[in-house]
Amino acid sequence: MDTRVERFNYDDKVVRQFVLVTLLWGVVGMLVGVIIALQLVFPELNFGLPWLSFGRLRPLHTNAVIFAFAGNTIFAGIYYSTQRLLKARMFSDFLSRVHFWGWQLIIVSAAVTLVSGITVSKEYAELEWPIDIAITLIWVVFAINFFGTIIKRREKHIYVALWFYIATIVTVAVLHIFNSLEIPVSFLKSYSVYAGVQDGLVQWWYGHNAVAFFLTTPFLGLMYYFMPKAAERPVYSYRLSIVHFWSLVFLYIWAGPHHLLNTSLPEWAQTTGMLFSLMLIAPSWGGMINGLLTLRGAWDKLRADPILKFMVVGITFYGMSTFEGPMMSVRSINALSHYTDYTIGHVHGGALGWNGFIAFGMIYYLLPKLWKVPVFSKKLMMAHFWTATIGIVLYVTSMWTAGITQGLMWRAFTPEGVLKYPDFISTVVKLQPFYLTRVLGGVLYLTGLLIMVYNVAKTLAASKAANADLSDVEASAPALVAHDSHEHTWHQRLEGKPVLFTVLVLLAILVGGIVEIVPMIAVASNIPTIASVKPYSPLELEGRDIYIREGCYTCHSQMVRPFREEVARYGEYSKSGEFVYDHPFQFGSKRTGPDLHRVGGKYPNMWHFQHFKAPADVTKGSIMPPYPWLYSNDLGTSLTSKKLSVMKTLGVPYSESEISGAVDALNAQAKQVADALFREGVAHDETLYRKEVIALIAYIQRLGTDIKAK
Repeated sequence: MDTRVERFNYDDKVVRQFVLVTLLWGVVGMLVGVIIALQLVFPELNFGLPWLSFGRLRPLHTNAVIFAFAGNTIFAGIYYSTQRLLKARMFSDFLSRVHFWGWQLIIVSAAVTLVSGITVSKEYAELEWPIDIAITLIWVVFAINFFGTIIKRREKHIYVALWFYIATIVTVAVLHIFNSLEIPVSFLKSYSVYAGVQDGLVQWWYGHNAVAFFLTTPFLGLMYYFMPKAAERPVYSYRLSIVHFWSLVFLYIWAGPHHLLNTSLPEWAQTTGMLFSLMLIAPSWGGMINGLLTLRGAWDKLRADPILKFMVVGITFYGMSTFEGPMMSVRSINALSHYTDYTIGHVHGGALGWNGFIAFGMIYYLLPKLWKVPVFSKKLMMAHFWTATIGIVLYVTSMWTAGITQGLMWRAFTPEGVLKYPDFISTVVKLQPFYLTRVLGGVLYLTGLLIMVYNVAKTLAASKAANADLSDVEASAPALVAHDSHEHTWHQRLEGKPVLFTVLVLLAILVGGIVEIVPMIAVASNIPTIASVKPYSPLELEGRDIYIREGCYTCHSQMVRPFREEVARYGEYSKSGEFVYDHPFQFGSKRTGPDLHRVGGKYPNMWHFQHFKAPADVTKGSIMPPYPWLYSNDLGTSLTSKKLSVMKTLGVPYSESEISGAVDALNAQAKQVADALFREGVAHDETLYRKEVIALIAYIQRLGTDIKAK
């Protein structure tokens, strides 16, 4: 048995860099979240400016929290723990630097493009194709650095945290590549290769598993490393870790279709997603139990240690979210909760409760180890803990209440059998007190983060004043390794073969995707065609791109579900064959405004013309922002023919004459819309037909008109 103490030289400079940008982007992401929450109470805070409008800021908020705040947290934790678990410096300091700076450049480019309206509108995957390629390249750099470190490791045993890191790296690569397949129209414009229901399924296979393998598995890896370290206790159960890992990795990938329950997705796909979602409760709670029971015998330490408090609350939110998710996958429950603010509460409980609190606990644990001085103030740590805890509780409970209120109001009928709240705006007005409570919760959570930033800044100042040695040299005893291989379990032997381990993970995550997605693409009967459904005209296609650019999908859905109340409110329920020319799909995930799939022809052009300019004047109580720039911006048509050409490549049946004559056809239809507006009372303006608002009106008036209700 070897008891010598060895000295290891680790690369902690990159860890310090990731920790600091985690705090920076955390403040940015949470601040934008508070701003958009305020805009839903005070729509005048959109200021009539395109880059400050809710539709553009909302995807900036989600991307900043997920990929900037949580992403940098993951990288900081992985770079720190991997070196210590493998007793080896990272494979390449150069690759570590490329990874760090490349990821920050991606974040900045995402922020610039999203507020500029450059988006493909697929949730958590809004970035255009050049940035998608950059993400792929940086992820490959990260993977080479990680697996290279495993290859040169000095510790044969692959600890449980590393299993989750492996699953994260492999699965995120697969998800990102397949969901981001698109054909470019120009440098910053592309169309998804998938259409309609197929695109919806691929997107939520990605979207759900981005939550699973970017916001869950890596944070479970961090939990398995940092919780035992902070508690100074071993993980509760090695066997439970094995069951937790493999069942989670296999089951999670199947659950994506539960985001499309009660839609036009085929029933078999919906049912598959629902069943696997329900099965996820067992491994998810197994992980939660393994984390919490690691603290057995350390309750006195928990009462005094704010780091453990953060981690315990984080794991508790993980357990709550992973119970809620499967319950919301039950078809009848989903019918009430989907498209409501309940889902907003659910995802924030996961992102801010689970990911945020694990991140805070991890950073507080790392501070004295990375900067070689104690954390400046334990009292400030406790102040951060209670401020953030109260904030997230207020946020989640207000959104739960708002969501249930919404769902019940939408489906309420009078004794006479008519909708009790036929005007959608009734629910919007009713929810304002809950939205104010959400703002308060968000402000408290942000305040807690600012307290942490101050605490960290003072800690770094103390480190600099003390001229602390940051050479990153650590002393460690080599792991005790049993030399009798017969004493090893099958899984311990597998842990010594990381290549085989990675291949098995890849196979586990590929099965579900293949079984669900390939039949949807390859079997035509899954999407029955409708003869009356025609491609968008050039003007309508340009209007659709404006709709996407302005983020209208963040508040409106285009999917009338086959429910009595939805048919009564919106019209005939949606059919899968109606979306075969939609690249990308626009089903939406939240109704802050009414569903738009059957809005075509419901109002005259004049109504839409006035509505986009001053929504609150047209609909009293509306919180929709105005879009004055649509009336001054000329519609760009330089790419119109190219857009139709790309659509034809994707299978949309445009003829060559339609492509070559696209601009002429666009202008002709635009003049018809403008002439109709003049007849309805708009002041005559020879240039009106060239404005962006005309294209958007044409698109809105087309929605849902291809079929006639029986």
